[in-house]
Amino acid sequence: MAAISPCLVPLVLFARIAGLLVAALVLSWALLFKSSFIPFPAHSSFSSQEELIFAVLHPLLMVIGFILISGEAILIHRWLPGSRNLKKSVHLGLQGVALGSGVFGIWTKFHGRDGVVANFYSLHSWMGLICVCLFGAQWVVGFLSFWHRGEVRMTRAKVLPWHIFLGLYTYGLAVATAETGLLEKLTFLQTRRNVPKRCPESIIVNSLGLGLVLLCGVVIFTAVSPKHHALQLQLQTKLVYSADKRCLSS
Repeated sequence: MAAISPCLVPLVLFARIAGLLVAALVLSWALLFKSSFIPFPAHSSFSSQEELIFAVLHPLLMVIGFILISGEAILIHRWLPGSRNLKKSVHLGLQGVALGSGVFGIWTKFHGRDGVVANFYSLHSWMGLICVCLFGAQWVVGFLSFWHRGEVRMTRAKVLPWHIFLGLYTYGLAVATAETGLLEKLTFLQTRRNVPKRCPESIIVNSLGLGLVLLCGVVIFTAVSPKHHALQLQLQTKLVYSADKRCLSS
């Protein structure tokens, strides 16, 4: 069993602290400022309590369930001891939980009487849909390429760099989508509900945005560190060499 490299301990610890900070901020926002999540104007076909639950669930699922869990899945390969199969199974499982949270988080925006189309009016909404679709496609490709036992090693070696790139790209896109959502929500609160620009809620929302940027940077930096690239290159070389050796022997 390979233990975590000492040089990665501060990065992983920093990522965990940033993740806890983000979780604490989004929970504080949802619990302390519930009135800000009630749709305006309220839909007559739903009770205010039901509207509040769906509205609060959206940021919680997308930030904690989608971004934080998918970020932890990216870090799994860097800190989890054990075999490669164990790391792949945990990575796949966490990404599946993140995908389910993302799909359900988007569904919470479709429960109103205005329907699906009415919710796609902003950059945030379109970015969110594209992000979850890419994430779902990435999960399926990852399952077929890395978990399916009948997959040829040469194919997996070729797919690996694209899998890493699309995974990190989708993660960054998820954070960017959350930032546009926070900006959209804060602008709405300040213009439609007269929320002061300098108040506890504005500070929490802005701090949440900064925390997400910090978390994204740490997770991606940890994933693309030079040591990680060297290990991936060594793995690809080993897979290609094994495949070539099998072809020659046959």
